[in-house]
Amino acid sequence: MVNQEGRNLCNLQKYLEVKKGERGLRQSVALFQHVNNLPQLIEEAFSSLGGTGTPAEIGCISVSARPRPVEGSYMPCFQAGLSSARQLAAALKVPCYTFSHQEGHIEAVRFGSPLEKSRRFISFHFSGGTTEALLAEEGSASWDLGITIVGGSKDLALGQVLDRTGVAMGMEFPCGQAMDHMVRGLEPTCPKDNLLPKIKCQDGLINLSGIETKCQRLLGQVPRQELTLMLFTRLAEAVADMSSQLSDIYNTKDILFAGGVSASRFIRDYLSKALAGLHICFGEPALCTDNAVGIALLGGKKYGSEACNSFTTE
Repeated sequence: MVNQEGRNLCNLQKYLEVKKGERGLRQSVALFQHVNNLPQLIEEAFSSLGGTGTPAEIGCISVSARPRPVEGSYMPCFQAGLSSARQLAAALKVPCYTFSHQEGHIEAVRFGSPLEKSRRFISFHFSGGTTEALLAEEGSASWDLGITIVGGSKDLALGQVLDRTGVAMGMEFPCGQAMDHMVRGLEPTCPKDNLLPKIKCQDGLINLSGIETKCQRLLGQVPRQELTLMLFTRLAEAVADMSSQLSDIYNTKDILFAGGVSASRFIRDYLSKALAGLHICFGEPALCTDNAVGIALLGGKKYGSEACNSFTTE
């Protein structure tokens, strides 16, 4: 929940429960958990408005309704939030704005950043299921980004590689944050000492299934921390290569990193040195994993631009 100036008023989260040893959730299970979790979170959000709990100052409801801002983009678990958002908007007699999960991640880290005013930039979206490089071009409205996929992984996502390797090591899903803590502050593995193959990058595109397979083969042969450091080094190298290639291809030095994996301190430190010649931007680590704040910010921008104050309940 944000105000018209973009200040964060309330940010509530409840992680989905994944059984130990599993590497994710089926859509039906994720949908069920979302449906069960939302009522409590909505109650807490309204309570945060003040002692009276009045929703009178709510101008609009915004929600992530699909994974990407393209026709046909769909995942069942988004229906839980969309249904709740529409019901709330109808009850409060305010507009309901829909955006994509991807737009929310970008806005969460772009708002208030050095790249907030950039009208054309490359944005990487790194998460458990997504590794995409996006050419973002601002339209006539600040909340309207034209997004085109221009690079990324052709198979597995960065988060999937980390989670599959971490779970195989006996760690709890999701594993990225814990693995990042294992290697935080360490120097990248020297190329001659890295047992994992360098990830090839061509025109901003990579494949990650091969390095995941190699990690599985090295389990038990290499200490966990050493293997984790090798993996993070190779992944960071690949991100740097994609960034450099796409910067040249699309003639822009503005690079924005969004999504949970971009919160990695190891990857941030590596990219800050490797891409010193580009204008790279990371969001606050807490906001890298959070697309809800970005969705709220986008809703606020659209609400203001369309002068929807007449819809506000008095």
